[in-house]
Amino acid sequence: MFAKYDIIVVGAGHAGCEAAAAAANMGSKVLLATMNMGTIAQMSCNPAVGGVAKGQIVREIDALGGLTGVVTDESAVQFRMLNLSKGPAMWSPRAQSDRTMFAEKWRSLLEKNKNIDFWQEMIMSILVKKNKVVGVKTSLGLEIQSKAVVLTNGTFLNGVIHVGEKNFGGGRTGEKSSKGITEQLEALGFVSGRMKTGTPPRLDGRTINYGLMEEQKGDKRPGLFSFKSKKGLKKQLSCHITYTNKKTHTILEGGFSKSPMFNGRIKAIGPRYCPSIEDKITRFSERDRHQIFVEPEGWNTVEVYVNGFSTSLPEDTQLKALRSIRGFEKVKMFRPGYAIEYDYFPPTQLEHTLETKPIENLYFAGQINGTTGYEEAACQGLVAGINAHNKILKKDPFVLSRSQAYIGVLIDDLINKGTDEPYRMFTSRAEHRILLRQDNADIRLTRLGYKIGLADKKRIEELQKKEKDIASLEKEIKTEKLIPEKVNKFLCSVGSAKIKEKKTLSALTKRPNVSLNDLLGMVELKKDYKKEVIDQVEINLKYESYIKKETEVVEKIERLENSRIPASFNYSDVASLSAEGKEKLNKIKPKSIGQASRISGVSPSDVSILMVYLKK
Repeated sequence: MFAKYDIIVVGAGHAGCEAAAAAANMGSKVLLATMNMGTIAQMSCNPAVGGVAKGQIVREIDALGGLTGVVTDESAVQFRMLNLSKGPAMWSPRAQSDRTMFAEKWRSLLEKNKNIDFWQEMIMSILVKKNKVVGVKTSLGLEIQSKAVVLTNGTFLNGVIHVGEKNFGGGRTGEKSSKGITEQLEALGFVSGRMKTGTPPRLDGRTINYGLMEEQKGDKRPGLFSFKSKKGLKKQLSCHITYTNKKTHTILEGGFSKSPMFNGRIKAIGPRYCPSIEDKITRFSERDRHQIFVEPEGWNTVEVYVNGFSTSLPEDTQLKALRSIRGFEKVKMFRPGYAIEYDYFPPTQLEHTLETKPIENLYFAGQINGTTGYEEAACQGLVAGINAHNKILKKDPFVLSRSQAYIGVLIDDLINKGTDEPYRMFTSRAEHRILLRQDNADIRLTRLGYKIGLADKKRIEELQKKEKDIASLEKEIKTEKLIPEKVNKFLCSVGSAKIKEKKTLSALTKRPNVSLNDLLGMVELKKDYKKEVIDQVEINLKYESYIKKETEVVEKIERLENSRIPASFNYSDVASLSAEGKEKLNKIKPKSIGQASRISGVSPSDVSILMVYLKK
């Protein structure tokens, strides 16, 4: 019935879609298996993409040739660049999406790819021969052969949904959970764990009094995620902000006895950095209020997402608490919030390629690895799809370092440190974040994407043009000068000292509060430059010394990364290593001294001993 596929991707969420698209666009014949064709690329939580550090990831996905950024631009209803009051390392793009349109755009792109076939059915197990995956088996007993398999099961593995004292099997509201894979993988030697996440209630926007809330508009000049996209939003939908209060907290506390989190029915660990409203009022009891973001679900719906009100309390408690919040006094619910427990596999069982250590040609991506968030899932899917394709063609593995991309930071964290709570990306996790900015993702990664056959020639040509324009503008502003009479009034207006003699635009740009764009309005250049070029030049100038220092640090670290450790090395033979160091090193089996230094439980003295022992 089925031809033998190169790669089978199980699950069509954000990880699965990127994995299937990447492998197919590189030339692999792919089968995308999902339990429900109607929920491909569904935004099961908030209708938004990006945010702090997450926006950087999406730009990196795009720079490599992935599709999340393209889809987001085509389905956006609002765009904001966050943290503009801080340095450029913190600038993070975020877009509100039309939930329905986002899924439709993704499905359309996948269906237009002739290298992708689809199959709607639950996958019950993988097929394994001699510790190598050779396909999958469906609930109907069908066996489908392949050279590699990527598992992106999300929250569906033995998923249990909780609403108050009620609970039922499910991977997402209205959808059944997936059975069989966890038990089989455990039998094959994998270690599994349990995690939880939650989602807020959905509300009827017709019953919300937005006039009592703070309006949050999009940027006046909305940006884009994809380096391919040309047109930004002409019209945007507003979000709104409101707050819980003491009455809200009292109502919520009254339902704690029926909360699965407090009565012990949920034992799994939830996301520390995206806590439920129950968690918030318990952990931060000194606060009288918590911020609630009221987010539209799309252009053509009144459904509203209540960001900041994730809960698994009984539905009547949820509604009563909501109606105590300003603007929600007469609100109606479309559906209540819920918590979901699901299986995951500690990611220390993976290689940097996201291939599993116990079973060859089997890859894990997304929440199965203990992460949370669309963006975190999508980038794992991209990497897994690329590496599955390369592996079956006996090509070099595709691995990004911590100094190359946030994607590299995420994967390195997962496989070296593991996680016992849902992992979310933050800028603070990246030690080289001044180099890993959202604005330079294409400069960092597009050539790599082109080299592996994912980013197309047009992207390279556009990158080359951008780099040429950057060099041209940098040259012009080093020679173009402004006289005191022309610039001093402006300098005073931004709180900068007057000049007494001519100064180059380059010198003036290095000053705090002085914008290159404003200076360019005072001179005539040889050509007009795009905003992205001007921004790039300004960042390079203002942060030149920081970038130089960080680059030097990276070069030193790379020497450790190049200090390879033989795969057969037995750490137990090194008597002077600490007991914990031996245990962790034997478990992870790092490929380099650099990787060894980042493993939790491996001390600096352990690293020094290794370097001496290996004569590095």
